[in-house]
Amino acid sequence: MKPTQPPPPSFPAGDARRPPVRGRLAEGAVLDARFDALAQGRGGVVCVQGPPGSGKTRLLSEACAMAGHRAFTVFRGGADPDSQFVPLTPLLEGTQTDGKPLFDTVRLRALATAPEQRFWLLQELQDQLERAAFDGPLVVVLDDVQWCDDLTLLALRTLSSRLSAHAILWLLAIRGGSSAPEVLTTLDRMERDGALRLCLGPLSDAAVSEIAQDVLGAPPDTATLDVVRRAEGVPLLLVELLHGMTAEGRVVVTDGVARLVGHRLPARFQTSIRQRLYSLSEPTREVVRAASAIGHTLTVELLAELLDRPVGALVAPVQEALDSDLFVEREGRLAFRHDLIREAVADSLPESVRKALRRHAAEVVLARGASLSEAASLVMDSAEPGDQAAVRLLRAAAAELSETAPSAAGELSRQALNLTAAQAPERSTIIAETVVLLWRAGRATQARALGATALPGSLPCEAEARVRLSLARVSSQYDFTEGARQSGIGAALPGIPECLRAHLLALYCLDLGLVGDYGATARAAVDEALRSARQVGDRAALATAMTAHSVLLYYDCDWDRAFRRADEAEDIASEAGFSRSLWVPEALWKAFMLNAAGRTAEALAESENGIRDTQRQGQAAAMRLWLMNRSRVLLDAGRLSDARAEAEAGTAMADELGMGNFADATLLYTLLRVALHTGDRDAARAYAAEVGRMVGDPAILVRNAGSWLLALMADAEGRPDRAMALLDESFTTFEQVGPSLASPDDPADLPVLVRMALRAGDHDRAAVAVAQAEHRAVRNPGFTILAAAAAHARGLLDNDTAHLLHAVELYDGIERLLPHASALEDAGRKLAVAHPADAVPVLGAALDRYSEADAGCDAARVRRRLRVLGAPRRRTAPTETVTAWPELTASEVAVVRLVAQGMTNRQVAEHLVNSPHTVSSHLRHAFLKLGLTSRTELARLAREREHTE
Repeated sequence: MKPTQPPPPSFPAGDARRPPVRGRLAEGAVLDARFDALAQGRGGVVCVQGPPGSGKTRLLSEACAMAGHRAFTVFRGGADPDSQFVPLTPLLEGTQTDGKPLFDTVRLRALATAPEQRFWLLQELQDQLERAAFDGPLVVVLDDVQWCDDLTLLALRTLSSRLSAHAILWLLAIRGGSSAPEVLTTLDRMERDGALRLCLGPLSDAAVSEIAQDVLGAPPDTATLDVVRRAEGVPLLLVELLHGMTAEGRVVVTDGVARLVGHRLPARFQTSIRQRLYSLSEPTREVVRAASAIGHTLTVELLAELLDRPVGALVAPVQEALDSDLFVEREGRLAFRHDLIREAVADSLPESVRKALRRHAAEVVLARGASLSEAASLVMDSAEPGDQAAVRLLRAAAAELSETAPSAAGELSRQALNLTAAQAPERSTIIAETVVLLWRAGRATQARALGATALPGSLPCEAEARVRLSLARVSSQYDFTEGARQSGIGAALPGIPECLRAHLLALYCLDLGLVGDYGATARAAVDEALRSARQVGDRAALATAMTAHSVLLYYDCDWDRAFRRADEAEDIASEAGFSRSLWVPEALWKAFMLNAAGRTAEALAESENGIRDTQRQGQAAAMRLWLMNRSRVLLDAGRLSDARAEAEAGTAMADELGMGNFADATLLYTLLRVALHTGDRDAARAYAAEVGRMVGDPAILVRNAGSWLLALMADAEGRPDRAMALLDESFTTFEQVGPSLASPDDPADLPVLVRMALRAGDHDRAAVAVAQAEHRAVRNPGFTILAAAAAHARGLLDNDTAHLLHAVELYDGIERLLPHASALEDAGRKLAVAHPADAVPVLGAALDRYSEADAGCDAARVRRRLRVLGAPRRRTAPTETVTAWPELTASEVAVVRLVAQGMTNRQVAEHLVNSPHTVSSHLRHAFLKLGLTSRTELARLAREREHTE
């Protein structure tokens, strides 16, 4: 039979009629099982990981086809190396199977570049994904995740978790060996939340033989297989090698077998690509080379402008590149069939040519109306030192991204700094910008290092002072000590305008309060800040200084004056035009004081107004601070389930807005105390592990709060001696002004401390705590909660029934369930010794309050006391439960009913005046209690239960 050349591949890569995937049966079975679960309403995440050329993209294509056969909605997108500074490109440029976008791209692009919109952008994405999933199962496919911008990575790791109850399956492909911290963080986070990782290894010999037969059109002989094994089972290299052998006439088909001809070794991959390139016409080579320098995807129009050719002149070269299987066309854009091919072509260009092409491409895309961040990705690695136009572009792009993608903005600003000469007049300003951006991105160590080496002496004093003011504002909620340091340095700079100094002094005083410094230094600073603000007539600075003075008065046990001062500050801030809900952290102080004073309803009203107003105005950072405040108020009010939901909501926003000192002192504090009251020991231990960072903090206020939490944990574990040892430093501060335990101080903590000390046999420390409680009560006779706490503490120390019963009476008029229940329990315990019959109703009242608070651990302890007295009480549901949903709290029922009606989390949040994160938290706990995994199951259960009711 006459030898024949094997036919060329019937269909180019990407064609739906191409040969089947080979050697990936196990992976296909996993995907099939996931699609079965998706059909039943259960979503999830599958990460396909492997080295370049291992077939990740092909497997995703096969998965899309499988999903399409099941009539699922499929959305497909992908990243490329030059999209890393363009927020959300993989999501916004992807499409569904019908060619339509899944998202409202116009609205989302506007949000992606708007200040303070990072949080709301994610909410918008979540809302649109929820709506899409309501219409049926949704498969979200994203390729080349290793090149995603940091905002897309944030969306992946947060939305995949928040939407886990929806019928949404996320299929992600990522190149193995990625070392980008944000990518690794995303993968680790998703795996902790249950994501499945599929690692693609080399193909088996059987699969290699099958692919060789697919490409060559006949089974390969042994000699041919020996050669193709040099591809080491990597699909792309294997196929490229087979195509090269075919093109070089190295294989012929005779008698139905593909046989090797000759003995010359096949070319290596890069050499093979270059040989294919040289086989093209000169115009096509020019097009392909230019495209390789620009990026993964591009339009014909951009190519034409870059090469200064009419579009018509590129028709033939582009078609030749498509026919040669170097290019593919995707949704109206040209792309290399694989990025390895693009890299091989780009490597054939001289570095100077590649840089010049990218620099010219940046100018072209800007002229065509592209975003600054899109052009910046082309300039980053193509500009030379001293290129002022590049520096201006990078700085402008960094400013554009500063709110939504601070990490990317920081990188752009650092590159602008690298391109700026040491003597350039603008260098000091760029340093300042970079330091602030690094702080916003959570890179505190890098920001400090750059600031320490570059800020002092590099800026005029006024410019440096303004930078210090910005840094103090940014860092205060994350690192109290750093906030005080920055504002203090700024205020001490010589020759700055008095108005600027007044602002720095006022903030310095507030930061000292957050650090826990209420000594002579703080008093002198407050006096100077008030004097300076009044002299320059700056009402904003005066309001902040007055708030700092209120904090000092509060911890000096002068609560009446502290409240009056806070009211004055609030009035002045209002006159100065501040929206109260956005005047944070100053406005939060009044709410915390109301809570400490036992005026729970007023404190909740303050925080609810703050959450509602900040939601309406799109101020995510301020809203989170109000959420933190509300979580603490709910905890102290004894609404433990609601407190946990709010604290989890605030913690869930850490990805968008960061954690830090303020979050630790409120959210972590709330979560650990709720876990202890409810008896969730596993959660308590997990939170206690996180508290470790607090006890090493430079701010004594943070250290004391952390030590108090760990002491509570040790005491709950039956180790009161350990608890006392943990409080060694805290006891040294009892004679000083300032909080020694929680922050802000909770008067009801002192009886808890007395009980803990007595259990440890430390009568002296118990007496110190009692003296502190009584001192506060005497100094502030108008605050009943202080008298109640003092009576409770004295009753414990003296083992005196009368004091304990007096504390119970005083707590009767205060909206604090847990301290009231604790006083009742202690009084009942004392009565049980001599008057058991009298003890039973008192302990019963304690049990009722613990049950109302859903404090399961405390309620169980009181039940045991009642059983000993021969008056057992059965476990009852909390008073606010709903008949059809006995397992759930009232807040959880409200969320469940609205979700079952088909509302998205965002719609539920707006209906209930909550944050979407709080809704997610309530929903997650409801799912756990009900044993559900999807909204489909919830809707079915809701129909059954509500119909029965």
